[in-house]
Amino acid sequence: MLARVGTASVRVLRMDALPVEEERHEEAEVLLVLDGRLELSVDGREVTVGPGGMYVVGAGVAHAVRPGSRGTLVIVDRD
Repeated sequence: MLARVGTASVRVLRMDALPVEEERHEEAEVLLVLDGRLELSVDGREVTVGPGGMYVVGAGVAHAVRPGSRGTLVIVDRD
C-alpha cells in the first residue's frame, strides 16, 4: 500500500502482462491506468482501459486482469 486516505487505501501496481485470477470485493474499487493498458474481464465482458483512463468496479462484481496488461496501475479501494 502506498498511502491511506480516510478509509481508502491507495496502491500502485506495475502490470507485467500476466493474468490475475477473478476476484470480488465487498466495496467498489477504482482502477486508474497511468501508462500502458489494462485488459479486464468484468462480469464476463472484456474491458480495455488506456493511459489516463479510469474504471470503477462495483461492489461484489467479478473481475479479472486478462493477459497482456502492461504499464502502471493505481488502485483505490477500502480494506
